[in-house]
Parts: sequence; C-alpha cells; structure tokens
Amino acid sequence: MIGNSKLSTVLREFNPDITNTFKDSYILDFLNLPEPHSENELQRGLVRQMKKFILELGKDFLFIGEEYKLQVGNSDFYIDLLFFHRGLQCLVAFELKVNKFKPDHLGQLNFYLEALDRDVKKANENPSIGVLLCKDKDSEVVEYALSRSLSPTMVSDYKIQLPDKKLLQQKLHELFDIEDNK
Repeated sequence: MIGNSKLSTVLREFNPDITNTFKDSYILDFLNLPEPHSENELQRGLVRQMKKFILELGKDFLFIGEEYKLQVGNSDFYIDLLFFHRGLQCLVAFELKVNKFKPDHLGQLNFYLEALDRDVKKANENPSIGVLLCKDKDSEVVEYALSRSLSPTMVSDYKIQLPDKKLLQQKLHELFDIEDNK
C-alpha cells in the first residue's frame, strides 16, 4: 500500500499478474538489525529468520541457497539469496544492498540472471527473475533505470521497522480518496 511497484517492462510482459507476486517494499523488523548494518549482517539475518522472511515474501517461494555460486569463464560469482517460485515456475535471485538504489546495481543483477538462465535453469522453467532489495530508493531513478532493462527485474526496498502510524494513516486516507474519486 505504501509503495508503487516498479517492474521492468520485460517483467510486466512476462506475466501481467506479476505485481501481485512481489512487493514494492518489505518490512524486515523481525531481523532486529542495528543502524547502520552491513550486507553480510542483512543476509545472515534473513537466512537465520528464513521462515519469517518467506512469510514476508508471500506464498510459493522455495529457498535454494545463500551465496549461490555461479561460475562464468574462470570467475566465480555469488548470488546473495536464490529462491524458486512454484507458481511462476522460475528461479528468483535476490541481490541485497544496504544503501540507496543505484542504476549500476542492475548490471550485476542482469549478469546473474543471464548466468542462471544459461547454466542453472531447467528447460521446462521460465526465465529467471531478479529482485534488487535496497535499503532505500528514489522511485524516479528506479523508473528510468528499469525503462530499458531487458531482464525481468524489479527493485524493492526494505524497512527494518514498521512505518510510523501517522504515515500509514495518511496513505490509507490517500488510497480511499483516490477510490472515492473514481
């Protein structure tokens, strides 16, 4: 309700109902992370609290692994978290960033998706999806960055505590005002 989901064009074309599968913002208050925290602390916390994280993600996510190793050429690369989504029949790579979204983060994620699709994905599975989970994001920057992306990707942010009650009430009022005006 708080966010406005930003999906790449390819991801929207892949499955029109995809916006109901992924969230624009995740609440990870159950991790009890300090401020500031590192990507390593975020990843360890998510793995330690995997059951709660999967409940936050939604149904049909199956955890495959953390620091999932991909070998391309003579180099090793590691996806922070890898899942399989039963309903979409595809791999879902989560790349974690503890800072604000930067467009160059998408290059890394796109590379991982290409490697997954070439070397890991089964023939009967759909193309892999990437989720860049950032501490913060500027929606306009995300929109520009995703507008020419050829990969099925999305950018979500996370909060380590629930939003302020007043903000939630304001968003509810805005939502109902929009609905009333239709």
